[in-house]
Amino acid sequence: MLLALFKLLAKLPLPLLHGTGRAIGQLVYLFPGRYRLRLTRNARQAGYFSKRFARQASGETGAMTLETPKVWLQPKACLAKTYSHDDDVARQARQEGRGILYLTPHLGCFEITARYIAQSTPITVMYRPPRWQPLEPVMTAARSQADVHAVPANTQGVRAFVRALRKGEAVGMLPDQVPRGGEGLWTPFFERPAYTMTLAAKLALQTNVIVVLTAGERLPRGKGWRIHYERLPEPLPDNVADLVLAINQSMEALIRRFPEQYLWSYSRYKGPEGAPPKPDFPPFP
Repeated sequence: MLLALFKLLAKLPLPLLHGTGRAIGQLVYLFPGRYRLRLTRNARQAGYFSKRFARQASGETGAMTLETPKVWLQPKACLAKTYSHDDDVARQARQEGRGILYLTPHLGCFEITARYIAQSTPITVMYRPPRWQPLEPVMTAARSQADVHAVPANTQGVRAFVRALRKGEAVGMLPDQVPRGGEGLWTPFFERPAYTMTLAAKLALQTNVIVVLTAGERLPRGKGWRIHYERLPEPLPDNVADLVLAINQSMEALIRRFPEQYLWSYSRYKGPEGAPPKPDFPPFP
């Protein structure tokens, strides 16, 4: 039933999906509740105070939701609408012959980036199984496609990442997902402590890889996506805490290129069970 719905959505034109998604997202924002409060607080923390911005951000979340089935089930058609002005960044990284760690925050269409990268090199990506069980088979099948190998976010997945990186291959992960307690550090994100994963930094330090932040900007009127690349300057910081901070800072700079497309409604500043106490900090603006 769910797969049939996804197939139906995937057949619809991208302009219709984006337009309908934005309309639904902005409609959802009109209703008071936890979603609107979190989106507004997180956006204000980054300096975006206007209600117009918040409504627009909510609309982009709707567009992201409705575009996902099409990206999953019709990747070739979507890739035909995807381009980048930064391909030299990725090309140069591949020519160096080292592993590449691609970090894709919850910005724009984060489902298109791995598929775009896979056109030039195979990539192993890490994902968390969805909380809603019926979605897992659809997600697993959609993410494991030609030259994109999906592994779970557990010990097995980490081992797969290490093997790939040591062979000089590419891997990809979301650096702004809140990790489980004991697997992160409280690190500033838009000047507020956020419990941030250390896995990306540890992988980079252990395997001497190139770190590249990437995101798929959603273009207006359903025209497609533009891929952005931002390579972390080298030499990288030589300790985990400093490298985690550097990743967060680079992520902030990337988000500010098209901030309305960041997933501000994500509970980025929560403290998971088992994490150290959250640092004292003034209330949200």
